[in-house]
Amino acid sequence: MESRSFLLPWLLLHCLTFSLLICLTASQDNRQTYIVYMGNKPQGQDQASTSSLHMSMLRQVVGSNMGPKSLLRNYMRSFRGFVAKLTKEEAQVMAGMKDVVSVFPNQKRQLHTTRSWDFMGFSQVVQRATTVESNTIIGIIDTGIWPESDSFNDEGFATPPTKWKGTCQVSTNFTCNNKIIGARYYKTDKRFGPDDLTSPRDENGHGSHTASTAAGNSVSKASLLGYASGTARGGVPSARIAAYKVCWSDGCDDADILAAFDDAIADGVDILSVSIGGSAALEYFNDPIAIGTFHAMRNGILTSVSAGNSGPSPSTISNIAPWFLSVAASTIDRNFSTKVQLGNNEIYEGISINTFDLQNVMYPLIYGGDAANTAGGFTSARSRFCLEGSLDRNLVKGKIVLCDAASSGREPFNDGATGALMRGQSRRDSASSFPLPVSYVDLNDGSKIFFYINSTRNATATIFKSTQDKDTLAPYVASFSSRGPNSITSDILKPDISAPGVNILAAWSLVNPVSSIKGDTRFVPYNIISGTSMACPHVTGIAAYVKTFHPTWSPSAIKSAIMTTAAPMSSSKNPDAEFAYGSGHVNPVKALSPGLVYDAEPIDYVKFLCAHGYSTRLLRLVTGDNSSCPIINNGNVWDLNYPSFALSVSAIESRNIRSRVFKRVMTNVGSPSSTYKASVTAPVGLQIQVNPSVLSFTSLGQKQSFTVTVAGAINGNSMSASLVWDDGVHQVRSPIVVYVAA
Repeated sequence: MESRSFLLPWLLLHCLTFSLLICLTASQDNRQTYIVYMGNKPQGQDQASTSSLHMSMLRQVVGSNMGPKSLLRNYMRSFRGFVAKLTKEEAQVMAGMKDVVSVFPNQKRQLHTTRSWDFMGFSQVVQRATTVESNTIIGIIDTGIWPESDSFNDEGFATPPTKWKGTCQVSTNFTCNNKIIGARYYKTDKRFGPDDLTSPRDENGHGSHTASTAAGNSVSKASLLGYASGTARGGVPSARIAAYKVCWSDGCDDADILAAFDDAIADGVDILSVSIGGSAALEYFNDPIAIGTFHAMRNGILTSVSAGNSGPSPSTISNIAPWFLSVAASTIDRNFSTKVQLGNNEIYEGISINTFDLQNVMYPLIYGGDAANTAGGFTSARSRFCLEGSLDRNLVKGKIVLCDAASSGREPFNDGATGALMRGQSRRDSASSFPLPVSYVDLNDGSKIFFYINSTRNATATIFKSTQDKDTLAPYVASFSSRGPNSITSDILKPDISAPGVNILAAWSLVNPVSSIKGDTRFVPYNIISGTSMACPHVTGIAAYVKTFHPTWSPSAIKSAIMTTAAPMSSSKNPDAEFAYGSGHVNPVKALSPGLVYDAEPIDYVKFLCAHGYSTRLLRLVTGDNSSCPIINNGNVWDLNYPSFALSVSAIESRNIRSRVFKRVMTNVGSPSSTYKASVTAPVGLQIQVNPSVLSFTSLGQKQSFTVTVAGAINGNSMSASLVWDDGVHQVRSPIVVYVAA
């Protein structure tokens, strides 16, 4: 007993010492590289004293743990700061020192395309057909264009291609150049708003953003006030641009959209981009976009169209015609977060792109529901959402307001609020800019902030500048992106493809502020915005890129190449599966060499419309030729030679689907002599057969027919399968979706 009592303290001391050594070693291992920024160098301070100050500060924080390699670099010529190895806790202490402006982790960054193009594997050094690209003309039907942007500088560009038959509506504030070779504007009702510029000039920014994403020059060191810094570039930087302005402060009129299509087709554009849509899908020939793109297709012009921003509810996609590409918006590996600190020192992290710096000053915090503009007839039931006119300026001026919904921030801003906290759960996968400091927090954190406001008489808060983070889950389809099924033709899968549409940096108008809210004084040449509008021109640029290598390919062949080479996306990240992302995430490099294509000529779309129920008389009016539908129409809409397969069935049919047969034709665009084998992946319950299962080709351009037969039963509302034609080099993939129609 005595010996054991003697050994116990010794063992305890030994264990404690050993544990301390482990802790010290662990603290060294937990260190990472941080940058300590200290602002401008004081006048007269020499480098030696600056270096000594940095070392002294580091010793104060790190103490005895400081090793010979703790201080990695000094900044002391133009501004002050240093780089050091710190733990997270040490970095927090360092950030609280009086001479420190900020402390942030050192991250690996590269000069790259506002990230989106590199994220798709489309680097600046990809193979290009430069001469052909320079003769390629992309038409942008949008809000106009900002011609002075570096993205549209014509240095090094030759005169426009001889095929160009368009014009430039020159005015006192607008001229074209050898990059922007054509520009027109349309306003049939002549009702211009006070801020509308009666020329092709873009007062909104949206048109410049989409144009530069599709075909903007490579511009280094582009950013939004330091955020998303990199090289801004379009998919085909050497291509020419023709801008057609149809959207104004009051919207985009159908009459103007159709006029733009009419001109663009005659002007000689090669590819069209349309980031415009309605609130619901319309019958094809009641829809100006479907009409315009149909005629573009007949003239050999492929159009890329945005899917819409009404997601994530089903059947919200509004642009659904089978002769154009409908583009969904997906994320890239970049997002933005904005921290909020309360007076009780609690910190919450929301999302936004906040470039404002409140200098860590705490401001009074008030709940919107407690600041109703009663003189204006508003109650807390409306003011809690910070709706326009609902807040009492005297109560919110100089304060941070908690709002129960996301908004533009216009009301708090106009009432003199210092900032706003918005709480909600919708659209938390894309960040927005506001005219004042804002952080959009989730409902759980919002409830804690609300509780804090009600727990003290002097609630305060501050909002920090945003930080740029890496989204490791990307790509996944944004919540705002409109979903299928197709509400007009249920057996045509829409959207077709997914492309980057979240937090995209591109050119902007210098007369519209960052937030697009009057009074915001931040005017920038490049802005970050999100939407299927941003995804659409990515695919426009890719389509143009493919066309530069395959100028004789039809719009359908280019479309097929883009769809069948797309990267499959995860249904676990995207519960709506193909109704969210279509064929998958676009892959620009692979689209150049698809191997096989599902080609379709104008007559194929006429047959499709016949099967859809259109009459010969109507179709002859549309096509202007002798197109006709058979007296007894045995065709099916799913027989259109489409690169994807969709089958809608009733709830009763879903239990025992009778055999449904899809007819397809493949055109060889790969190796002259090649053999492709069919591989089907299908869930339990679905039986899918391909006949024949082997396609052999002996020449380029050769066509081979096959059928896909679907039978079985659906477990749930929908089931996903796929067909891949593989020759050992090319994998031509098509999604197959079978679902219960609502």
